Formats: sequence, C-alpha cells, structure tokens
Amino acid sequence: MTADPPWTVRLAAEFRSRFGHAAAPRVAVAPGRVNLIGEHTDYNDGWVLPMAVDRWVGAAFARREDRRIRAYSRVFDETREIALDGIAPPGGSDWFSFVAGAAWALRSAGYRVSGIDLAVDGDVPLGSGLSSSSALVMASMLALCEASEIAWAPVEMALLGHRAEHDYIGVKGGVMDQLASVLGREGHALLLDCRTLETDLVPLPAEAAIVVMDTGAPRILAASAYNDRSRSCREAVAELRGADPGIAALRDVEPGFLEFERGRLDDTTYRRALHVVEEMSRPFALALALAEADLVAAGRLMSESHASLRDLFEVSSPELDLFVELARRQPTCFGARLTGAGFGGCAIALVSAEAAPAFADEVHASYRAEVDLPSSVFICRPVSGAHILDSTS
Repeated sequence: MTADPPWTVRLAAEFRSRFGHAAAPRVAVAPGRVNLIGEHTDYNDGWVLPMAVDRWVGAAFARREDRRIRAYSRVFDETREIALDGIAPPGGSDWFSFVAGAAWALRSAGYRVSGIDLAVDGDVPLGSGLSSSSALVMASMLALCEASEIAWAPVEMALLGHRAEHDYIGVKGGVMDQLASVLGREGHALLLDCRTLETDLVPLPAEAAIVVMDTGAPRILAASAYNDRSRSCREAVAELRGADPGIAALRDVEPGFLEFERGRLDDTTYRRALHVVEEMSRPFALALALAEADLVAAGRLMSESHASLRDLFEVSSPELDLFVELARRQPTCFGARLTGAGFGGCAIALVSAEAAPAFADEVHASYRAEVDLPSSVFICRPVSGAHILDSTS
C-alpha cells in the first residue's frame, strides 16, 4: 500500500491558516515519474516504460461558491487568484499557470468547474526531469474534479492534463507524464502505447532498485530545446511521407526505411529521427528483461539508450554524462541513463537493491567532488497514481 507523504499534514494546516477555513481541507496527491526507457518517443506516437515514484505534489483544497480560483504555493510562498471565466490560452510557465491550465482544460471539455481554494506543495524536485509540472497539473485537476463533483476518469483526465500543458502552457510533449501520474501501480512500471493508450503492468524485480541522480542543473521545458526536438521529428515525418504517405509519425518508420531514405533529411534531422526509430523497440525489450529479472540485459538497454540520447538526439549534458559514468563504475550498477527530456535534470541507475544505499552515497560523493550544484541522489520505488488522501489529521 502506498504511504501518504507526511508533509501533507503540514500542507492542510497551511491551507487553513492561509484561507481561514474552519474545516480541514481534502488533499489530492499526484506522483512524479521516472521514465525507465523510451525517451522522446511519446510525442512520436511510440512506446514508453515509465513508473510513478514516491515523490509527490499535493493540493489541499475546498470548494468556493463563486467562480474564482485562489491558490497558494508553499514552495514559492505566493498566492494567486483568477476568475474561471477569465482563463484563456496562452498561459505562462509559472506554477500558477499549471493550476489554471487544469481548470481551462476541464472547462474546454464542457465540464462545469466550481471555484476552489487550494494550497500546493510537494517533494518532486523542480526542473529535474521527474515531471513535477505534470504532477501539479494532475493534482490540481483531481482537486477541481472533487470540488466540482466531476467523476474522475483517469485516462480522460490525463488527456485533459496533457491538453493543459500542450495547448495552454505550450510544452509540445506527449501523454506519458500525465498517464504515468494517474495510472501508476505499486511495485510496477507501465508499458504504454502512446498511440492507442494501451498499457501493460511490468513488475520491478525485488532484487532491483532504481536510483535517481539529480544533477542539480535545472531545465525549463517550455524555454528549452525540447520544442526544437519535437519540431525536428515532425519535419522528418513530413519529408519521409514523400516516400510513404502512410507515415503519420516516426513510430511508423522502420530503421531500414529510414536508412534508405536518409537523403531526404539533413544530417541533424536524420540523427534525431534515428534515435527515435531505434528507441522504439527498447521499452518492449526492457519490459521483457525486467519480467525475466535479467538485470544485465536491462542495464545494457539503458546504457544504449543513454548513448543514443547523448550522441544522436543531443539532449544530454556534462553533468548527466558524469553521473552516468560514475554510476557505471560501481560493480553493483547494471546500467544508467538520463531520464526525462534531458538538457539537465536527472539520470537513473538500475542497481542491486541490497547495495542501493551504499551505491547512492558513493556516487553522490564522487559527483560532489567534481560539481558544485545542489544535487541529490535517492532511491525511489514505484507507487500508485493520483488519489485523494483518506485523512490529513
């Protein structure tokens, strides 16, 4: 059973203090995620293998009887307010835009959304590649649904969360982050087909642990090269469609076809497409390796993915490469790779479970000896998705 994050009791108290409510609020929580493999394949209609992790964003909330949203962020120590009828894209990239974007997406789908007071906090590292933004969107959306008496349909709400980020915020990513945050299952990763939205649960072997290595170098997706990579993939599809009109996304491109038609693409676009096309098969292969507890094969796939992201897709960084190299030097590490969009943020390592604490200490000490950034290393575990807490007392 997923344990409730202990800081939610403090958040509930903060809510009552800030907004003057006599009754205790309800609290919605949504987890961050790590993607084990399948990077930059989600917005190319491909396959990914994420898992929801025990780092959360929480929203303490209570219904308002007017049509306003009033929200307080404990992280930024800021209160913002907006009329529901005044929410329209484009939004910004600040924390409140993700809250407002959730309301906008619900209303755009025809739902009647009530006013709400909410206070948000969390322990997903910001800008690290663990999808704190999507966790905030989904926690806010769950709170809005509960306050507005809207039935919670996880897949539908994840798609609306994606719309909030894609159309309101302007981050041109796929649906993986939102779906992982609502469909996660304790002890499992989630093999997700981003075209059909079909999912399979993949158990994480008991003898394995996932260690997150946060470089301390933040990334801001909407202002980064993320949208540039997405655009390169769309350009590749447009050119390759000249040879095969049936191609709708890079998911539909086989490696041999890409090589045969590479003359249609400039070198940069070809390399970026090659990463995506070759990465498409890795989620299946890693899911099989984990199901068979073949950690050597699993680690090899993760290392291959990192090399491709570094050399072909060019989204790694010196800090990410350093953490990956330091991790692989440890005999208890099976493989390591960057996770998330790249450009900073986090790497992950697949490690022997019993050796994970010592691994984390050793790798972090070696990293800090070379890099002066607010880094962190921690063991994470797969948890279930967004839910309402039973109690905050």
